[in-house]
Amino acid sequence: MDTSDQDIIFDKNGFCNHCNSYFSNKSNMVNYNPDNLQIIIDRIKEDGKNKKYDCIIGLSGGVDSSYVAFLVNKLGLRPLAVHFDSGWNSEIAVSNIYHIVRKLDIDLYTHVCDWTEMKDLQLSYFKAGVINADIPMDHAFIVVLQRLARKLKIKYFISGHNYETEAILPRSWVYKSTDGKNVLDIQKSYGKIPRLTKYPNSNIIENLYTRFFFGLNTLNILNNVNFNKEDAIKIITKELEWKKYGGKHSESIFTRFYQGYYLPTRFGVDKRRAHLSTLICSDQLEREDAMIQINKPTYDSEKLLIQDLEFIPKKLGISYQEFQRIMNEPIKSHFDYKNDQRTRNIIILLAKLFLRKNIHL
Repeated sequence: MDTSDQDIIFDKNGFCNHCNSYFSNKSNMVNYNPDNLQIIIDRIKEDGKNKKYDCIIGLSGGVDSSYVAFLVNKLGLRPLAVHFDSGWNSEIAVSNIYHIVRKLDIDLYTHVCDWTEMKDLQLSYFKAGVINADIPMDHAFIVVLQRLARKLKIKYFISGHNYETEAILPRSWVYKSTDGKNVLDIQKSYGKIPRLTKYPNSNIIENLYTRFFFGLNTLNILNNVNFNKEDAIKIITKELEWKKYGGKHSESIFTRFYQGYYLPTRFGVDKRRAHLSTLICSDQLEREDAMIQINKPTYDSEKLLIQDLEFIPKKLGISYQEFQRIMNEPIKSHFDYKNDQRTRNIIILLAKLFLRKNIHL
């Protein structure tokens, strides 16, 4: 990690706040106790009796979601896999998803986005100059998954998010993908389509209803097993005919471009620093090897970068010159646009006062 995270703090030993936080919080986040996991699985099965599915999972074709599909199937659960087709799937990701659902014999629900609205919203995010240009896809996926869970009365979402490979991620590099108010204001400020009628958008009230009234439970199951990324890749490659697609989250062409070009070029942010730092802390990677990787280009090849620089603007309906003009515009904060942060803070404060508990929204 370095000072591309504007909020980073180094102690007298040269250790940053992210690494110190990783080690101080690990015991609360990771639990390898198989008996504890079995209790959780038994509860999911019991609550899912007489239902077609007892849990819901996301499936992108990436490592984490693919391994989650393998794991829940091995544990005897009956998942419904949900895929959000944003129009940016790589061919390898599509192939991975096909083999996974076929090999595991699980059902797949695919939501295909309205491309006209998605394209306009993604352009709005580029024009807005905000750091998390991946939100249009992430937000919509969460909304689709939650609404489907409510419709089918599925009470458990089993997520691929995990502490061992994803714990470190500076707040200054991201923004909450659940803030539907922020989404709408950015679109209103820069979009050609004034009102999104087909894009799955949500707000904090719907999120609260899903979590606390409907009772959708999120289980980060990889925190309950000894999750090693390289071992997981070997398993899904052998068992599910899974194939590598490049860097982290590169199963999406847009996300590959966002992390490999947009963030480093416009914000000076290389998310590989966070990903590699987490792997170092979890003893899955030597620091020396990480330093070799971080000194390599953010794209797998110059040829692929040139290809994406031509493809991305064209698919968004603008010229390369127009895209570069947008890239040179001043950057802004998500907080320069309407957001639900004040409402979130009030809800969290009330929860602490009256429910005597901390909640994370």
